[in-house]
Amino acid sequence: MLVREIPANNRKIINDPVYGFIHFPFELVFELVEHPYVQRLRNIKQLGLTSFVYPGANHTRFQHALGASFLMGTAIEIIRSKGHEITEEEAEAVTLAILLHDIGHGPFSHALEKSIIEDIEHEQISLLFMKELNKEYEGRLNLAIKIFTNSYAKKFLHQLVASQLDMDRLDYLRRDSFFTGVTEGAIGSDRIIKMLNIKNDELVIDVKGIYSIEKFLVARRLMYWQVYLHKTVLSAENLLVMILKRAKELSVQGEKLFGSPSLLFFLQNKISKESFSNPQNTQLLQLFSHLDDNDIMSAAKVWTTHPDRALSYLCKSLMERKLYRIEIKNKEFEAEKINLLKEKIRNHFGISMKETEYFLVSGEVSNNAYSSLDDRIKILMKNGETQDITEASDMLNLAVLSKTVKKYFLCYPKEIKNILDK
Repeated sequence: MLVREIPANNRKIINDPVYGFIHFPFELVFELVEHPYVQRLRNIKQLGLTSFVYPGANHTRFQHALGASFLMGTAIEIIRSKGHEITEEEAEAVTLAILLHDIGHGPFSHALEKSIIEDIEHEQISLLFMKELNKEYEGRLNLAIKIFTNSYAKKFLHQLVASQLDMDRLDYLRRDSFFTGVTEGAIGSDRIIKMLNIKNDELVIDVKGIYSIEKFLVARRLMYWQVYLHKTVLSAENLLVMILKRAKELSVQGEKLFGSPSLLFFLQNKISKESFSNPQNTQLLQLFSHLDDNDIMSAAKVWTTHPDRALSYLCKSLMERKLYRIEIKNKEFEAEKINLLKEKIRNHFGISMKETEYFLVSGEVSNNAYSSLDDRIKILMKNGETQDITEASDMLNLAVLSKTVKKYFLCYPKEIKNILDK
């Protein structure tokens, strides 16, 4: 495939609502921003159905990719200013890695991963896209792929892309806080980046930045409960999961559904990690690259009139925002309650017991701000030694930061609640 030639002076300046004017110092970065694989991210919302709760949360993964790339450029400048070498080739490669880190997200990515695609996460698909782009650009992404997969000698470059203090998290927390209006999630990303340093090939934070890190970890925990795991968001996303599961079940049975060619392919076929790895499925990645939020929502709109009772009810509920009632508690729900709800649902809708699985959804969610098992956030003390943030902080401790809080949820139609109350 021929690579499009773009003049060297065609390096655009973008007005980002979060950071102001941003630009890209590398021609290849701009070329890839223009590539259809990346442009597709314009049509995938960063926060899925969160706009059902926070109407301003309509920003896209494309905006996030640009923002994270901008932060990477700033981080490179800061690290260089402190005497650490990052060559131009490495700078370009690590910027490419962060630009493309989310390229494998599908529409409503987590809903897609739980319904019509099995056993493969978006990071793995991102890598497949990067390898495909590397062929197209004749090996110019070799180093970016090494950094992305943590197989390059300078490990701190990978930490800038994927760690507990990477440019991905620094952008999405600030950006999601901005667009949702949840001020508790606002972080001092500028301050944090200015405090970045390197010690023994590891990303560290100068001791002066310790309070900014404390704020960052607290903000992350709060954003999870207030935004990412908000109960109404959970209800909406699980409704979408059920829509896709029911559509896939009907498609596999031979039912003809409305949908784009790409969506219908994924509904009619069993797609797993092995499917993407199979060299005979050369068109699978291309089909995936044509999927975005518009495919799902336009199909769901048409399915509201489908004769299948479950599919049409689910789609109407989503389109009209008549979401399922959701209950959340710290312990698992009793089997007796679940069985009672199933019986009430079966009688009310006149459906089989098997079909009740689309009207009663149970699961669990968990949240921890800091993992002691992953790359830790280390503070560079004045004496040159490093300490884990949980040791250096006089406000936070490991037990609080790394504690995983787990909650259980149950979703079902609101009219069933009214029946139970009678």
